[in-house]
Amino acid sequence: MQITSDFQMNRTHPAHIGNKPLAGELKSNLEQSIKLGANDEPKKKSTFETYLLDAVNAMNNQQLNVAKLEEQVLVDPESVDPQDVTIAMAKAQMSLDLAQTVISRLVNGWTELSQNR
Repeated sequence: MQITSDFQMNRTHPAHIGNKPLAGELKSNLEQSIKLGANDEPKKKSTFETYLLDAVNAMNNQQLNVAKLEEQVLVDPESVDPQDVTIAMAKAQMSLDLAQTVISRLVNGWTELSQNR
């Protein structure tokens, strides 16, 4: 058995996304975050409408991701880790619950404002 000084983690399971070594990916992400910094990012106009639409799109993407994973479990069960499916389902359910709560509070707030006129 030979011990090398370079430790490199690779994705070995086919269900995992990507094929590059993990160490290089982490290093490049860290370098990008150090280079950019919070003040260097271009500021885009942020309104409540864009924020709300982005949140709904993120929630929808999570729901679609769960549907794809469920389909993949039915087609090729060995290619998907059951924990990944469970975690994706929990995230999607949490985002849906959060969206329902936000919508109900917005409606209640609007109702209260309209009644105070």
